[in-house]
Amino acid sequence: MNRTLLFLVVILFLSCKTEKKKSVSLKDDIVFLASDSLKGRETGTPEELIAANYIQERMEDIGLQPQGNAGTYFQTFTFKPKTDPHSEVRYGTGDSTITGTNVIGYIDNQADKTVIIGAHYDHLGMGGQGSLYAEGKAIHNGADDNASGVGVLLKLAERLKDSVTGSNYLFIAFSGEEMGLLGSNYFTKNATIDLSKANYMINMDMVGRLRENKSLSISGTGTAPIWGQVLNSTNPGFNLVLGESGVGPSDHTSFYLQDIPVLHFFTGQHEDYHKPSDDSPKLNYEGMEMITDYIVTIIEELDDDAKLSFRKTKNESENVPRFKVALGVMPDYLFEGKGMRIDGVTEGRPASKAGLQKGDVVIQLGDSTVVDMMSYMRALSVFEERSTTTVIVDRNGKKIEAEVQF
Repeated sequence: MNRTLLFLVVILFLSCKTEKKKSVSLKDDIVFLASDSLKGRETGTPEELIAANYIQERMEDIGLQPQGNAGTYFQTFTFKPKTDPHSEVRYGTGDSTITGTNVIGYIDNQADKTVIIGAHYDHLGMGGQGSLYAEGKAIHNGADDNASGVGVLLKLAERLKDSVTGSNYLFIAFSGEEMGLLGSNYFTKNATIDLSKANYMINMDMVGRLRENKSLSISGTGTAPIWGQVLNSTNPGFNLVLGESGVGPSDHTSFYLQDIPVLHFFTGQHEDYHKPSDDSPKLNYEGMEMITDYIVTIIEELDDDAKLSFRKTKNESENVPRFKVALGVMPDYLFEGKGMRIDGVTEGRPASKAGLQKGDVVIQLGDSTVVDMMSYMRALSVFEERSTTTVIVDRNGKKIEAEVQF
């Protein structure tokens, strides 16, 4: 081979090796994960495993190290599904078991503290338990719940790789969240890193529907004394709705119960929640980019600080009254005015039959004045099936009274 030809071969080889991989956007990730072909990513299904393989490939492309079991990105766990809703899930092998798969990547900056960033990627599959869709089986794509959180997780991995180096970073896409926080629970009890080095955990669950008023809910703010100061000083313009409790219906709870400070980011409930209509075209992609920027700024702010002090918080869920009836509405958990704002009405349920509408603010239920979510729940808890009462709502400044039959 002459020298000229050899030179050309070497140049071609080097250009192939250094060619940049195709850029994958946050929207690309979410559209794939929420596509019909994945059939709702139910835990233990072949489609959930397709999603797991996709996330693994993305982590590998970003340059994350595998931090699952046996040098892989996967941490699998098997369990028996609950037959009694009040019983605990049993992990282990045997007949009638389901296998879930956590996907775990790591940035090792040789630091003495580690930031854990998580989001669940499973959803409800074709419906079933947990679905709010009453018309039979259908694909529940779960674009907001929670392809949105996984999209932000992958974007954070890209942003933090080789940039903010005062901490190590563990990125976990959890399986089994919809069945009871199974993947995060299993990980905390079978951790693939030294959890004593965990500084704090950030969880993104349903971050894809940022509203025009930029309301952003962040829970867990009481789990470390510094959270309030950091969140407010770095806030780029969100209307923050802060909650102190480290316990909630998402994966951050598993880490809080291991005495690790947590934050849970959430853009609010909506009428597509746990329905087939939770699709990717309805998401606010610019809003998710803003949330990504905010989280990076928070991490940067804490990068040079000492390990955070953990603080236990009041478990707000212990004070939630038990109900025998339901009004059939989706509350607006980010509403800051007086009353309980309705964010969605389910057809055929008491609220719908009474003529209540999305946007109505419930200010009185029966004899009880409703000033916030807790007072609404207390008012609702006194009613039995087939009982009748009156409800007063504020509709665009006008008080409307209606009769409700449960």
